[in-house]
Amino acid sequence: MDILSEIFNLKTLASTLRMATPLMIAAVGGLYSERAGIINIALEGLMLAGAFVAVVVSYFTGSPWLGIIGALIFGGLFSMIHAIVSIKYHADQVVSGVAINMLATGGTVFLLNIIFNTSGTSDGVQALPYWGPFKPTVYLGLGVVAIAHYILFYTPFGLRVRSVGEHPHAADSVGIDVEKLRYICVGISGVLAGLAGAHLSLGVLDSFREGMTAGRGFIALAAMIFGKWTPFGALGASLLFGFAQAVQIRLQGMGIPTEFIQMIPYIFTIIALAGVIGKATPPAAVGEPFEKGKR
Repeated sequence: MDILSEIFNLKTLASTLRMATPLMIAAVGGLYSERAGIINIALEGLMLAGAFVAVVVSYFTGSPWLGIIGALIFGGLFSMIHAIVSIKYHADQVVSGVAINMLATGGTVFLLNIIFNTSGTSDGVQALPYWGPFKPTVYLGLGVVAIAHYILFYTPFGLRVRSVGEHPHAADSVGIDVEKLRYICVGISGVLAGLAGAHLSLGVLDSFREGMTAGRGFIALAAMIFGKWTPFGALGASLLFGFAQAVQIRLQGMGIPTEFIQMIPYIFTIIALAGVIGKATPPAAVGEPFEKGKR
């Protein structure tokens, strides 16, 4: 009974929303990219880079808001590596994403030592203030979901994005610039992943730690798939996975083996995906390179 009362309370619900925030933002970012036909497993690396840049900018300017802006800009620019390699040179999109993740992991460790003359954890910076019970990035995350739903399903731009991800050659035949739209969507994906990372370093903590994303980029991808490539579906899945992380935190110090507690979010992810894979249908042309004039 003590365990149940420790899990099901208002503190856990608030923690669920905080833990779900980077997942929902990154999942929507991945959704833009994949709806346009580009697989983006680089979310993990883009989040990590965003978290690092947010702290660096905040450290030198003293402003967490400028740190957020820096993370957004760098996330968009960094994602262009994946976009160019995948769209222009038709490289394997999964391999490109893995390379981005590796580059971000190694690059942040190297630059952490160069800039802060330390390893493991950066110097502390000014964190984002609370707006009521939550940091502003939590409200931004909810806004990102609602806006993405409207854009993708109720605007001409969203219709073009979905057509490019389903039938790129048909879209090209009616005058839609497929490659340009894919660049834009991968860029949006990078911007949102950067915001998700900034939430971790400036919203949850006030510093950067090596590998601080801890697989959240991959969990965000799982949330996107579990949500069937829709913003509100991704939100629901992110809340589920966020609840698992909140439970993990609440159970610490209750005599339960630490190793088991640390497994909880990933167990939730595996169970959720096991019931979805094979049933969820991705965009028809996702992962397929587009060559104008060829079918």
